[in-house]
Amino acid sequence: MVDTAVQLYTLRSLDAPVPELLDRVGAAGFDGVEFAYRVRESPVEEVLAALDRNGLDAASAHVPIESLEDAPTEALEDGFDETVDLYDRLGVDTLVVPWLDAEQFESAAAVDAVATRLNSLADALGAEGVRLAYHNHDQEFAAVDGAPAIERLIDRTDERVGFEVDVGWTLVGGADPAALIDRHADRITHVHVSDTDLRRGESVALGEGDVDLDAVVASARDADCEWLVYEHDDPADPIASIEQGARALRDALV
Repeated sequence: MVDTAVQLYTLRSLDAPVPELLDRVGAAGFDGVEFAYRVRESPVEEVLAALDRNGLDAASAHVPIESLEDAPTEALEDGFDETVDLYDRLGVDTLVVPWLDAEQFESAAAVDAVATRLNSLADALGAEGVRLAYHNHDQEFAAVDGAPAIERLIDRTDERVGFEVDVGWTLVGGADPAALIDRHADRITHVHVSDTDLRRGESVALGEGDVDLDAVVASARDADCEWLVYEHDDPADPIASIEQGARALRDALV
């Protein structure tokens, strides 16, 4: 069974505390939420209460890699211990690295260095009972030795490093997202369900772009993925966006 969640980045333009955002997520009909930012602005107890009253689970959390590799500094409020502790209190068991710069996928040596970093983090998090995953954009599909960099990254990371495939960005990168999920089914626990209009080069509502949603959902099911996570990078109306996203996912899951 695949559950549905929303990435809170979709609601980042709303001037509301996280508990209120979770109320909107629950009202839209999602099963869970993927945290991304602003979590420390509200007391943990209030966030937990909002999850509970809306029947939401914590699907995962996007965490900058610097917070998992470094100790707190004046410029970096949270380090490894603080980050792990916060999300443990929120019931999150999977932390996702959401972004690495394009230059880290421009050569075989650069990709291998990323793999080493992720393997090390997976070891450290595993000791705390937490899983690590990596979320792609389009830069991971740059050609390295004749193949997309993401293929080398998957090959050179240990099985304990999971992958959260973003299907919209995968399509922008020139790959078939359903085929990518099929090919690496044993490494994928979460799928970011976004859509994109390739001609206009922008994010759009689910079903309005070039992503084959039915194929993606079928592949996610076949791969026994745990979560379909809805995201829209730049919605004109964030609430309408998550409501439409929830409907589209429910229809695709029928």
